[in-house]
Amino acid sequence: MQDQQLVLRLAQALYDRKAYDIVVLKVSHLTVLCDYMVIASGRNVNQVNALADTVDEVMAGSDVPLRRSEGIQEGRWAVLDYGHILVHLFHRDERLYYGLDRLWNDGTNALELPFDQSSAE
Repeated sequence: MQDQQLVLRLAQALYDRKAYDIVVLKVSHLTVLCDYMVIASGRNVNQVNALADTVDEVMAGSDVPLRRSEGIQEGRWAVLDYGHILVHLFHRDERLYYGLDRLWNDGTNALELPFDQSSAE
């Protein structure tokens, strides 16, 4: 499966699990850290943890191994590193504070998502 298809499938799985404010950015032209970043928010610590589990299930089902993760226990900002794909799952306050969306979005690299978030939250 192509990376772009995989990150869009991942975004859909997060949306289905009630994540909100989901953004997928292609960042390969901005950094060597990864090719794609998926950023999403959960409403509370338990949901952030559940979203991390969802990400892991989708990626494992696509035979993409987790290289490293941080913050899952705290549930405020979880980072899951799959090499070419980085997934950031935030609690609302941390997402606003760190502003990764603004940092990595150059105005041209956000992927169109296969669902409508306008009615969410």
